[in-house]
Amino acid sequence: MEQQHAEVLVIGAGPAGLAVAACLRRRGIAPTIVDAGEEVGETWRRRYERLHLHTPRVQSALPGLRMPRRFGRWVAKDDMAHYLRVYARLHDLRPRFGVRVRRLERAGAGWRALTDDGTITADQVVLATGFSSIALEPRWPGQESYPGEVVHASRYRDAAAFAGRRVLVVGAGNSGAEIAADLAEQGAAEVRLAIRTAPNIIPRQLGPFPTTLLAVPMDFLPAWATDPVNRLLQRFAIGDLTRYGMPAPRAGVVAQARATAVTPTIDVGLVAALRAGRVTPVAALDRFEGTAAVLADGTRVDPDAVIAATGYSTGLVPLVGHLGILDRRGAPASTGGRTHPDAPGLRFVGIRSPLKGLLLQINLDARSAARSIAKERRGGR
Repeated sequence: MEQQHAEVLVIGAGPAGLAVAACLRRRGIAPTIVDAGEEVGETWRRRYERLHLHTPRVQSALPGLRMPRRFGRWVAKDDMAHYLRVYARLHDLRPRFGVRVRRLERAGAGWRALTDDGTITADQVVLATGFSSIALEPRWPGQESYPGEVVHASRYRDAAAFAGRRVLVVGAGNSGAEIAADLAEQGAAEVRLAIRTAPNIIPRQLGPFPTTLLAVPMDFLPAWATDPVNRLLQRFAIGDLTRYGMPAPRAGVVAQARATAVTPTIDVGLVAALRAGRVTPVAALDRFEGTAAVLADGTRVDPDAVIAATGYSTGLVPLVGHLGILDRRGAPASTGGRTHPDAPGLRFVGIRSPLKGLLLQINLDARSAARSIAKERRGGR
């Protein structure tokens, strides 16, 4: 690729990149969109078969296109992939795929994106590479000698391959909890869930009300005002899970989310599996010794396979870590329409996952970013 110039460069063609690009086009700005993947909706299409959105359909649409009622309240991952393809066609968005941006650098008043195939300069850049861009794949001591299968949750597709097998799922976040429930429901011989940090487990809905809709004001209210109410709701809707071996969380929903950037675990089957004895909580995985997985409390188990639901990172450090605009977790200090004083013209959309849901935040941030970019262009004329 020869050096090219874009007025506005959008990096990422997932929901965030498409949303901000659509908002820009509605304001008369034609952005250049690049993505390292192969097609629109690719990431969603490759996710595990059981996956549905944890936010309801009405809370998950991108700007300029409602989701059809036939998707149901909880949208399946293949329907989400289809929606993104339709969204791209409707807004005439044509991402250039197979373009991986390795680093962003300042170039005068603008930016220079270094890719595997050349350089793209831009007046404005929107980084929309996703909240879960890079799978965090740990290496435990002794793992090289463990004869069983170790697979990250990002490569898990369905429970069929694990039928009749003993499985240790590491991590009790949303992916780990749902995969554990899937395995238990679909015939795994034994499912253990290794927990390092006790999660806050909440129901997907309270009566007719989706939990994430109720969580909208929690992004603004202090933890001391909301978490006592959350505890009462958890006790009423979920009950005491310590009797089934699940450790109690040390902090409330809001306090834990703000301290760790980890959202609560939304129950889509785990609680029933715990009560039925089909999933057994255990201590965190510490190391492997031959065929045994040794847990933090010294317990030894012999799983046939280990699924590492150990999370993801934004993957922003190689791209913009040198600019001094990321916090200790590798997340940007400013998102949406706001820019960091040390990085004018650079915005982030879809990089944070608040309690009200990632897709709703993308909708808000995409509109804000496009509005801010359009305003700067008018002021620069």
